[in-house]
Amino acid sequence: MQATDGKMRLTDVVTTEQLFRLIQSIPSPKAEPFKLWLAQIANERINEMQDPELTIDRALEQYVNLGYSENWINQRLKSIEIRKELTDEWKRLGLKEGQQFATLTDIITKTWSGKSTKEYKILKGLKKENLRDNMTNTELILNMLAEASTKDISQAVNPQNLNESKKVARQGGNIAGNARKELEEKTGKKVVTGLNAKVFLEDKKKLN
Repeated sequence: MQATDGKMRLTDVVTTEQLFRLIQSIPSPKAEPFKLWLAQIANERINEMQDPELTIDRALEQYVNLGYSENWINQRLKSIEIRKELTDEWKRLGLKEGQQFATLTDIITKTWSGKSTKEYKILKGLKKENLRDNMTNTELILNMLAEASTKDISQAVNPQNLNESKKVARQGGNIAGNARKELEEKTGKKVVTGLNAKVFLEDKKKLN
């Protein structure tokens, strides 16, 4: 990796999972707080698997603590519901989670926003952060329209394979894409922007 002097040097690195395993193996009492935290997280995850509603409650609490507005939080939770309905439809069609879901999602995003998921995240300066958590209200609404339209069209035409589902994804994305273009024409402002959660939450704090 590149060092502070600009030269490339051999560097020891670990993944997040490897880091957690390393912490668990440390016998020092100083590591005990981290081990307790990991145990708490694991317990919460098991509880959420048994009662999925807890996941929604935890997400709501986290969004509030981060400073998101009530209106944005309501939109975000609704977007989770719509996304779940879409992925359930894909599962019904026998499509595979992972690459196929990602491919269809990318088509929907590219069609309505004009940017692939990767390009969208680069625009907002994101790395591992969730793209939807960094969308404005308008971006969220149009993304929901694209995904809801894709689900409704899919249920109506019942695509038989991945290629047919790609066509449906473009059709659903086009509905939201047309709405975006019309809105931009009326307002003279771009809907898809580099604005991310860090920026608009900081701006909100300044106003308060």
